[in-house]
Amino acid sequence: MLQRLSRRLWYYRSVAVIVLTPLLLLPLLLVIGTKEAECAFVLLLLATYWVTEVIPLSMTAMLPAALFPMFGIMKSSDVAKEYFKDFHLLLLGVTCLATSIEKWGLHRRIALRLVLMVGVNPAWLMLGFMSGCAFLSMWVQNTSAVTMVMPIVEAVLQQILKANEGGGAGEVNPNLQLDETDCHVEKMEDNVSNQKRPDVPEEKLTCFQIQTVSQPVAAQVAMSQPAAPSRSKRDLMICKAMCISVAYSSNIGGISTLPGTSPNLIFSEYLNHVIMLLLTWIWLCWLFIGSDFRFLWRCGGRKSEGDQAARRVIEEEYRSLGPMSPQEIFTGSVFLLMVLLWLTRSPGFIPGWASLFPHPSGYITDATVALLLGLLFFIVPASGPSQKYETMISWKEFQVSMPWKVALLVGGGFALAEGTEVSGLSQWVAKLLTPLGDLPVLATITVACIIVTTVTEVASNAATITIFLPILSPLAEAIHVNPLYVLIPTTLCTSFSFLLPVSNPPNAVVFAYGHIDILDMVKAGLGVNMIGVLATLLAVSTWGVPLFSLDTYPEWAPVLPGFNSTMP
Repeated sequence: MLQRLSRRLWYYRSVAVIVLTPLLLLPLLLVIGTKEAECAFVLLLLATYWVTEVIPLSMTAMLPAALFPMFGIMKSSDVAKEYFKDFHLLLLGVTCLATSIEKWGLHRRIALRLVLMVGVNPAWLMLGFMSGCAFLSMWVQNTSAVTMVMPIVEAVLQQILKANEGGGAGEVNPNLQLDETDCHVEKMEDNVSNQKRPDVPEEKLTCFQIQTVSQPVAAQVAMSQPAAPSRSKRDLMICKAMCISVAYSSNIGGISTLPGTSPNLIFSEYLNHVIMLLLTWIWLCWLFIGSDFRFLWRCGGRKSEGDQAARRVIEEEYRSLGPMSPQEIFTGSVFLLMVLLWLTRSPGFIPGWASLFPHPSGYITDATVALLLGLLFFIVPASGPSQKYETMISWKEFQVSMPWKVALLVGGGFALAEGTEVSGLSQWVAKLLTPLGDLPVLATITVACIIVTTVTEVASNAATITIFLPILSPLAEAIHVNPLYVLIPTTLCTSFSFLLPVSNPPNAVVFAYGHIDILDMVKAGLGVNMIGVLATLLAVSTWGVPLFSLDTYPEWAPVLPGFNSTMP
């Protein structure tokens, strides 16, 4: 009887979390009752629901739209504006491109060629994707880089899976065993409900197919692939590592924004970027793939029979694609043109093409480019004049491909970040830094970096640094320390938002592919946050000192009477 009761309670554990969480947080409303406490109530409620996933993430992200007006933190109209911003326009334009890429099979051609160049070893593939995505993020927005790289990552995983199935001859491939039936248990439950609906496209029933897949291509692939046996837990871990590494590398690459910065800052940021990228790669390999790093010095040796068989299958697949079709050529040209326009819009060291328009800077963004080029896919015909006029993509295909879950999830993050700033919760957290002046300088910087890294998980990078810089700069002046010694590392730490899908748009985009859950991101993000803080402290306390003369108090900084000198 007791066992049956406990089983029934376990079945309703989600309801218990939904009900008990706001009850446990009620003291914030009843005892304290300030705007900061009310915003903290919403923040902690969302964080709990997001981590436990008791409510669909996209619907949890809608809670600020209901709770902020009820608590008087923000007007309903003001909250609504946070749910559709420049990012969502960028997402619309990029989704048009992604729909065309996958409809005409360009992603398979790129994926097969990349695997032939790098090989099927997942660690080297992951490093290649991380390096490429980080490099793109140095020049374009992080979200733009992720949306360009993730469809290729998805296609690479599918092709390696197919190669292993066709060329492994039933043997265990120690490098990569991935299968489209490898899904989380929760995702499988959703798939069962989708199978009962004839209007749901076939690609929704596979694990490796993201929402940005056209219906005809995905259905053809799904029908041509036989059912495969279930795979091991290690296969799923490799899939998680490949996907989560793209989101993290885009954030790391975004730290090294080269245009418009001084040579010393370029060197410091780039060196910190390389160190952090390599350490993150090693951490993700150890966390998801395993601790056997002997492949580092065996990369040029003789490959196993499984690798050779997989390579033969991939070569045959690549040859079967034949020459590029006109649709692939047009899509690839638009892709390259979009990247080129992003890079040259406002490079910083020279005037970009955006300066040709008689408007101040900031009017034209990456979203403007993405929308204009995305519109071409609804205008340009897919075939010649001798056939019926049909555009490159249709509205139905775009509608299936549009990741609305990402749009709502990111909108909820924007609304939460704005609410923490309007309510004063961010300022309240920032005031906790005031007693740091009594600590040694390095300890002060360490604590400040940890607090900033924590706050930036739920607040935007710009809002975080805007709040903390006016507090940290006078703090450095009060203890007679070069303000740059405190401001540089804390500014870099505002980019270390790795814990949650709502921490930044790249995390949400990768999360929408369905290969990872929140606990995977939290587990990996804690390690990457630690790596980022340690790498930043190493940089600022070693080569940062001679590069920026951090050991001397600058002339431009004010000298306060009766300061407490604690120079390093």
